[in-house]
Amino acid sequence: MVRIIVTTEQSDPVLLDEHVCPEHLSDGYATAQLVERLRWAVTDAEEAERVLADRQRNGHRSAGA
Repeated sequence: MVRIIVTTEQSDPVLLDEHVCPEHLSDGYATAQLVERLRWAVTDAEEAERVLADRQRNGHRSAGA
């Protein structure tokens, strides 16, 4: 079965790991639900990467002080 996996560049955490099949795209309602879950996961991944980048920036700043 086919899977959709959404994660950050650092591969941690996995924000979506979902088995998909043609039925998930068989009608507008099922497709909209899948796309909504994908949107949430992508949004969460972007936020996780932003938080990690902020932490790294702040860590480098305090390490150099």
